[in-house]
Amino acid sequence: MNSAEETKAAFQRWLDGFNARDSDAMIAEMHFPHLRLARTKFDSWDTSADWLSGHDALTEKLLAEDWDHTDLISMEAVQVSDDKVHLVLRQSRRKKDGTEYSGFDTLWVFTKESGRWGAKLRSSFLTANAQLYS
Repeated sequence: MNSAEETKAAFQRWLDGFNARDSDAMIAEMHFPHLRLARTKFDSWDTSADWLSGHDALTEKLLAEDWDHTDLISMEAVQVSDDKVHLVLRQSRRKKDGTEYSGFDTLWVFTKESGRWGAKLRSSFLTANAQLYS
């Protein structure tokens, strides 16, 4: 597999973990420190434990907005090197009946560190209330 394919597979594993609310699966596809730009504010988690501290609260917020799962609508590797890949994604938060209630674009930056690909930073246009903030 090339860099683009490897990072796409890593993102899909992360999303599968997100939908299962499996924090270990998500953490396995991330690097720390990890950054997220939401609207105009950076959130930063120095360690996986820092990121994990908000996981249960996010799950509660998702369930409160009737979330059932998040679909990946599109994914494109727009810039690729041997140690960094930029993925442009379109995602869709959906209710149990499949109705989309929040569609959004996001940019994920994956880096290869110590031989492993992981998400290092992301910038999201998500506007739903259920978000993980540091």
